[in-house]
Amino acid sequence: MEKVSWSGRIISVQPRIRLNRSFDERGHSYLGYCLVIEGLIDGETRQFSVGIGKAAQAKHQFQVGDEVSGQSVPVADPRKEPVEFYRASKLQVLERGGEPAGEPPPWHGLPPDLETYRWRGHRRLAARTYAGKCTSCIWGCRMPVEMIIDPWQRTKRYRFETFCYGPKSCAFYKAGPRRVVPGRKGMQWEEPDWLDDELTAHRGPDE
Repeated sequence: MEKVSWSGRIISVQPRIRLNRSFDERGHSYLGYCLVIEGLIDGETRQFSVGIGKAAQAKHQFQVGDEVSGQSVPVADPRKEPVEFYRASKLQVLERGGEPAGEPPPWHGLPPDLETYRWRGHRRLAARTYAGKCTSCIWGCRMPVEMIIDPWQRTKRYRFETFCYGPKSCAFYKAGPRRVVPGRKGMQWEEPDWLDDELTAHRGPDE
């Protein structure tokens, strides 16, 4: 695909992670980072999102407030990506945004590396809370989910789920309803609350 040029101000940097589900089993694919930008893309002024890799983030250290530019292509399968564009090239930081303004939450500044997100673990986050409070926070994450319904027939379904990697004491946090995963022959599995507690048990309330 032909690449399109873009430029603008970053309003969010979050991890770009895909969740793979197979009934009561799940795994993660750590793809990189998601930049949400207000600016100009392919001659149109609007808000848009760009996926970048781990190495690009390590090199450029993108964070909220930075003025940036680059080139990307539209994603091949929107069901598998949390962004509109990816395969970014010619990335540049035109101007740094300076220190984050105000007290968290939400948390801005430089996001950690992907290994830190993996170590921290996540809790499910209500979609409405994410949309209203967490879209600019470095600890928020909107994941594309690929669900294997029947491994023998190779049937799959897709959806998006929202998660929080942030401090457990965050005043904005709301878990929302439990996630239900479909399976073969109409079966369903409901993800239990204790799973989130177990994944984040190694962290204190303010970590």
